[in-house]
Amino acid sequence: MRKVVLYIAMSLDGYIADKRGKVDWLHGHGSDAENIDTYSDFIKNVDTVVMGWNTYRQVAEELSLHDWVYKDLTSYVITHRPMRSTDNIKFVRESPCAVVRRLKQMSGNEIWICGGADIIYPLMQNGLIDIYHISVIPTVLGSGIRLFGNLEKEIPLKLVHTQIYNGITELEYVCR
Repeated sequence: MRKVVLYIAMSLDGYIADKRGKVDWLHGHGSDAENIDTYSDFIKNVDTVVMGWNTYRQVAEELSLHDWVYKDLTSYVITHRPMRSTDNIKFVRESPCAVVRRLKQMSGNEIWICGGADIIYPLMQNGLIDIYHISVIPTVLGSGIRLFGNLEKEIPLKLVHTQIYNGITELEYVCR
C-alpha cells in the first residue's frame, strides 16, 4: 500500500502561514546558499500530491505563475468550487479522507500531503498520514494558520531522522 507523507514547513511556534495566509517567511537565518536541497530527494519517491483550494491558489497565483510547478505529478485539489480538471490536476469534491483512502488503494509511489490545515487535520485525526516530514523554520510568527490544531486523540510518533542547516531543523517521524 502507498505511503502518505506530510512534507511541510512550520514556524518555530507551529504555524504554516502567517495571519495573512502568506508564507514569505519560509527561509533560514542566513543566505539561500546555506540551504540544503532535501526537496529533490523527497520528490523522487512521490507521484501524487494532495492539497486544498487555498494551497492550490497560492501555488498557482504566487509561487508558480506561468508553469504548474507539480506538472510531473498528479495533483488532487480538494475544493467545493466547480473547476475543470486537466490531465494532471484533478479537482475533487470529496473529503480529504475519502480521497486519500482511494489513492492509497491505487498503484503508485508516495502520496504527498502538501497543505493546508483543513486537509491535514482530518487526515491526522483518522490515522491516514504515515510519515511526518516537518521543517521547523527559525521564525516565531505569534499567530496565523496552525499546523497542529486541537486533535481529539493522541498520535504517537517515532523520530527517524533529523537534519539541521541554515537554522532550519528538519524532523522526520513515522507513526508508532
